[in-house]
Amino acid sequence: MAYSAEIIRAARARLAQEKADRESKYLQNQAIAYEKLPRLKEIDMLLRQSMVAAAQTAFTQGGDVQAIMEQTRQANLKLQKEREDLLSANFAPGFLDDSPLCPKCSGEGYVGSTMCDCLREYCRQEQRKTLALLSGNEDTFADFRLDYYPDRADPKYGVSPRTVMERNFAACRRYAGEFSAQSGNLLFVGGTGLGKTFLSACIAREVSDRGFSVAYETASHLFSKLEQAKFNPSEETVRAAARLTECDLLIIDDLGTELPGQFTTAALYSLLNDRLLLGKSMVISTNLTIDEAAKRYSPQIASRLQGSFTMLPFLGSDIRVLKNKK
Repeated sequence: MAYSAEIIRAARARLAQEKADRESKYLQNQAIAYEKLPRLKEIDMLLRQSMVAAAQTAFTQGGDVQAIMEQTRQANLKLQKEREDLLSANFAPGFLDDSPLCPKCSGEGYVGSTMCDCLREYCRQEQRKTLALLSGNEDTFADFRLDYYPDRADPKYGVSPRTVMERNFAACRRYAGEFSAQSGNLLFVGGTGLGKTFLSACIAREVSDRGFSVAYETASHLFSKLEQAKFNPSEETVRAAARLTECDLLIIDDLGTELPGQFTTAALYSLLNDRLLLGKSMVISTNLTIDEAAKRYSPQIASRLQGSFTMLPFLGSDIRVLKNKK
């Protein structure tokens, strides 16, 4: 799951801050406990020194090393019991909890070279915040309203927009809920204000919440990133462009609203082709029909959109206008 470098940096910073806060809180509580219970400080010092002292005694004075170490262990158990009794009698449970932030990685974020679950959870949270900023809202599937779509049959399609959108909604929920590397691609086609961006964002959030890496970009922003990587390459711009190919799910919103040109066509073809060859999933929303996409970009791009994507037509009236009227 290829989280972006920016997401990982932000997640690691949060993990490091929480680890530091936890250690600072422990030291503050320890100072309070030691001031209130001097015997507690004495016990902690004895426990720290006991095993080393036992080893030195066995080495310098000889004797039965195993017996000496066992005697020390028994003495330590009594000290630990006294310590627990003091704490439980004077402080709330966990007041002096010095266990690591994460039992798997001790708060480092990695077990060897493998990202730990704790850091992965922070990545998921940071990605969710980023997606909310990019999509402009935090709506979920539960907020989707079918009553905005007419239930009268559309003469052109012979079916009501509500029926079509009910099917689309079910397909989107299923896609997000069952997302995997083999989920394939969705193409949202329809006019402005019909819920394409809304459902794209809902898919992005749910797929992200399930631990997959998601890149959500408007078409204009996406092509700007690709252009910078090509004509103004730097470690940051190249990495941002590579992320568009490497992430588990790429969502391109409003394809067709960007400035047209040879670079846009070539970049789109390359991006689509690379992700299709890698078997990486995409969701694209557009106001363009397949014929319009062929004219604006190329027949090859239109062919890939038609042949490699499941098309979901969006019907109805502009929901933004309906909301304003209400």
